[in-house]
Amino acid sequence: MDRLEAMRLFTQIVDLGSFTKAAGLLEIPRATATHAMKELEQRLGVRLLERTTRNVKPTLDGRGFYERCCRILADVEDAEASLDISSANPTGVLRLGLHGTHATQIILPRLAEFRQRYPRLDIAISSGDRLVDLVGEGIDCVVRVGVPKDSSLVAKRLASLPEVICASPEYLARCGTPLVPADLGVHQAVGFFTRNHNIQYPFTLLQDGQVKEYKTGSWIAVDSADSYTQCALLGFGLIQVPRFRVEKYLQTGQLVAVLKDQTCPELPVLALYPSHHQLAPRVKVFVEWVSKVYADYFSA
Repeated sequence: MDRLEAMRLFTQIVDLGSFTKAAGLLEIPRATATHAMKELEQRLGVRLLERTTRNVKPTLDGRGFYERCCRILADVEDAEASLDISSANPTGVLRLGLHGTHATQIILPRLAEFRQRYPRLDIAISSGDRLVDLVGEGIDCVVRVGVPKDSSLVAKRLASLPEVICASPEYLARCGTPLVPADLGVHQAVGFFTRNHNIQYPFTLLQDGQVKEYKTGSWIAVDSADSYTQCALLGFGLIQVPRFRVEKYLQTGQLVAVLKDQTCPELPVLALYPSHHQLAPRVKVFVEWVSKVYADYFSA
């Protein structure tokens, strides 16, 4: 097995957590896969994989090698696709970063359409609210809300989301309802943090054409969008979220919008991808497709 095929096999083993599944996907005997990985580890002089009775995981060295392999394989696919007249029907693995409501309510319910249209593409999805290192982790494209801090990424706007500040009736009965923006300073908000650091997001409102920030207190912080909403439902504090995410709770009265005479700035939903993937056929067709999905969802 040549080096490129060994890299492809190794990344499949890591993605699937199984020699057997990876071998089956690549249509080679499991014994061949095992032998190829032993040869690869011997050639590199490091152990790449930890084998247990249940699954296979990369070692610390293996994780670093996996990320480099993903980038190399992506570059090879891009180079081949640039000369392939069939690039309208790309092949390979499309690695996406999707999470939360955007994954479960908007993208995943229509993903079968994408698969039907591009049957030669396999899809690997990373979930979670954390901000991924697209290049370092070999991710082709992520869908995220808000303006990215990494200016090296290419951004395609998919939608603009109206926001709402809201809380549970129980919280408002206990702590009072803010009537003007300045009242927010004496209220509690649900905090949010990432794996790397805490982020205290102030509430934001549009006033005289400018975005103004209002800080609040906070005694609880979470690291997922679902938990953020759940904390508001439980009366832990105010939250500011895209309205579509909590519309059902506003309709049932489980959450109540406050400061309704004020305007929140809209949040952009963006497809983000590394600049060197800009012309990759697999990324191009996904971004075109997901743009249509968002246009359909928010025009309904």
